[in-house]
Amino acid sequence: MVHLWVRSESRANEDRVGLTPAGAAQLLAQGFRVTVEESSQRIIPIAQYADAGCEIAPEFSWVDAPDDALIFGLKELPADGTPLRHRHIMFGHAYKGQPDGRVLLDRFRAGGGALYDLEYLTHADGRRVAAFGYWAGYAGAAVSLMCWAAQQRGEMAVPVHSYADAAVMRSDLLSRLGDTRPNALIIGALGRVGTGAADLCNAMGMQVTKWDMAETASGGPFPEILDHNIFLNCILARPGTPVFVPATAKTAERRLSVIGDIACDPDSDFSPVKVYDRTTTWDAPALRVHDDPVLDVTAIDNLPSMLPAESSDDFAGQLLPHLMTLDALDHDVWGRARDCFDGAVG
Repeated sequence: MVHLWVRSESRANEDRVGLTPAGAAQLLAQGFRVTVEESSQRIIPIAQYADAGCEIAPEFSWVDAPDDALIFGLKELPADGTPLRHRHIMFGHAYKGQPDGRVLLDRFRAGGGALYDLEYLTHADGRRVAAFGYWAGYAGAAVSLMCWAAQQRGEMAVPVHSYADAAVMRSDLLSRLGDTRPNALIIGALGRVGTGAADLCNAMGMQVTKWDMAETASGGPFPEILDHNIFLNCILARPGTPVFVPATAKTAERRLSVIGDIACDPDSDFSPVKVYDRTTTWDAPALRVHDDPVLDVTAIDNLPSMLPAESSDDFAGQLLPHLMTLDALDHDVWGRARDCFDGAVG
């Protein structure tokens, strides 16, 4: 019997979850065992999981879960260095040269566990089976606009927070923008992330330039980026990704004043945005990388949690058909993810 253990998220401002009560009910009906931890921050109340028939466990008790349980979460585990003996389903951020990624992989090696990275759950053609991309793009464009609006007042962006839904977010953003609008260039505009970013920008009445693979095939440089007020990077860092914003952009002549690095891989060897080296946070969403002329970068790595209800429902719906195949963990989607882990752990 497959035992799926949905853990609580330990990261602040992480209200999302990858399995809804309705999805849990479907897994239970298929014969799975589903345990859901209590959570002080999850957007969906624990009572709804109990009503669906799930077993309920205390918050953060996954460390004592049975050896055969599959631990399912979204964001990173507490960085306490303990060996990891379970099989984990989560976003590991461990395969692109990230320094913390090596530490995580060493914990799995020490404990004998394994990582099934949600980013590497793919179809045979390499397409991801589930992603938060649309809502990451939507929220990332919103935060970039908040940064730009703050610049117009001679200020830095104030802390961000989650919203009940996208309509409330748009209303808040309109109140900050007033009558003025920047223009924006989106790279990766045809993907899920780029589509979400474009939809938010269009809802705000902005002029948007949409680029994708055809427009970036030359490999750069891309001076057009500097001619826009806002640049939104919606392409994941990977080998061969062109540099969109070189370090020299800080001092170059430009209109560009806000970079929204929605893909958010600043410590990757393949990052296409070279003017910054660390993520930003909900408390400090903007990083000023140059003063005259002003250039701010926003790069929050859990943007969809700003809209936790919509993003959780969307992602869980995409992933559920594949969770229902966990009884064939060595095959198809899960087998490919395990191969990625085995190759990375060495």
